[in-house]
Amino acid sequence: MLRKTLSLLLPTIFPSWRFFKTVGPSPRIEYRLIGKGQKGDWHESHPLPEHVSFLRMLRRMVWNPARNTQLYMVSLAERLVSGIHEHSEAELNRLIWERIGKQAAKMQFRLVFLVPEDGAITATVVYESTPVAAEVGA
Repeated sequence: MLRKTLSLLLPTIFPSWRFFKTVGPSPRIEYRLIGKGQKGDWHESHPLPEHVSFLRMLRRMVWNPARNTQLYMVSLAERLVSGIHEHSEAELNRLIWERIGKQAAKMQFRLVFLVPEDGAITATVVYESTPVAAEVGA
């Protein structure tokens, strides 16, 4: 009886990397600006910094709203791929516009999955939004 209780209690106290049964690829969210008939290059919507100092890393363990936004966007992207369109697309548009600032051009985003295949990484576009203009009053 005690052994069974411990087997249930220990994973909650000492989490394991085996928390998830499977881990699949996470969608990357990229955007581009479209203006005057010209489509811009694709850019990552919320890129991770290349380097984080030790002190900043410690601070981020307690306070990291930018990473929370990134995780929320990944959740929205996964919902979008699974068929929940209206809210997810509107929220992703809003968050990307917040990040890049309102501009005269239209903006379009896409969801890209990076999958290792035969020793190389293959990018597969699974969703492309329709271009939208920034709402000036928003």
